[in-house]
Amino acid sequence: MFALVDCNNFYASCERVFDPSLLNKPVVVLSNNDGCVIARSNEAKALGIPMGAPAFQFEKDFEAKGISVFSSNYSLYGDMSGRVMNILSQFTPEIEIYSIDESFLKFNGFELYDLERIGKEMVERVLSHTGIPISVGLAPTKALAKIANKIAKKFADRTGSVYAIDSEEKKEKALRWTKIGDVWGIGRQHEKRLLNINVKNAWEFIQLPNEYAQKQMSVVGLRLKRDLSGESTLDFEEVKNKKNIAVTRSFDKMYSDFDDLRERLATYAAKAAAKLRKQDSNCTLLYVFLITNPFRTDLKQYRANMMVKLSSPTNSTMVLTKAALYGLKKIFKPGYQYKKAGVIIMGISPASERQLSLFSEEDPRHQLLMKTIDRLNKVETGKVKFAGMDLGRTWKMKQERLSNRYTSRVDEIIRVTCK
Repeated sequence: MFALVDCNNFYASCERVFDPSLLNKPVVVLSNNDGCVIARSNEAKALGIPMGAPAFQFEKDFEAKGISVFSSNYSLYGDMSGRVMNILSQFTPEIEIYSIDESFLKFNGFELYDLERIGKEMVERVLSHTGIPISVGLAPTKALAKIANKIAKKFADRTGSVYAIDSEEKKEKALRWTKIGDVWGIGRQHEKRLLNINVKNAWEFIQLPNEYAQKQMSVVGLRLKRDLSGESTLDFEEVKNKKNIAVTRSFDKMYSDFDDLRERLATYAAKAAAKLRKQDSNCTLLYVFLITNPFRTDLKQYRANMMVKLSSPTNSTMVLTKAALYGLKKIFKPGYQYKKAGVIIMGISPASERQLSLFSEEDPRHQLLMKTIDRLNKVETGKVKFAGMDLGRTWKMKQERLSNRYTSRVDEIIRVTCK
């Protein structure tokens, strides 16, 4: 059996842990630079605040409806996630962390145990030890566990936040209840195609011939169909190196000066290079882009991008920064107010597979230098910077509603005054 454990409204729940006055009150959390809504409590959902809502457009709603608004506090959320995952690992050694607030657990050899009771123990232990509410879905496969989790969360008052699909009858009922667009792995294009042939729910999907699923949705679609049918085809995923590494940001304000953008792109390229080295890889392509603010319809709009091909595989910060700034020079246009920029590195391969080239522009001493810099920056983030980065400038995200990093900064812990 698999269990899918999901933290309920995770970011909002983290904020509530350290401010109990927020319980049963509407809460939203904003994205980087306080841009848009990325998390909502159930109370905020009930008030009609949509996911992705631009914060500046909903300021009046937030105030009028008494909604507490927070900047995203990833230091807090990351630490709280680690605490939840550590508790879950006490129930079984086989755990796959799927995202910051979700994980799959595998219960092999637990046939004689009451897994629903174990699920309720998980809910109680995580809540009592961290303050985070969770939902647990149990089923013979990962895809069915996803559906079981939705049922556990949707009908928490009846399920106690734990639901098991452990019979054919419960499986059919759950699949008929699940809309085709809500099935894990069914994107919008596949949803549209399936609705066109009158497949409206997961039960109708598994009735399709295998040949159709494989032809229209590839072998991935066939595996999903079999997994939903109760045949486990989606096992735990191995941790794989990323195929693309992106470092992109919306700015705290708009910038039109080339030097400001040059410093940003140099910083992004350096961060991407460090991530590339961390997974012991090289790349051969670098993609750079610029975007103005699409919400400012009163301003001229412009977006541009460029792919820069590198002469040989590399993970050198100096080579990648040079490539990023070359791309920036090609796509930059004066007279525009830019709100976002980014660097994406592609064509990634293991560093061990690199072949020496007579035409490589990279100094062979770069590798030793990069290792030294990475060691220094591991001790203190940002200790060593490169020439393209403004040494005297500290770029910060706009975080006007940031809560304390209660669990990861000694100077920001809760203080209790005894009278």
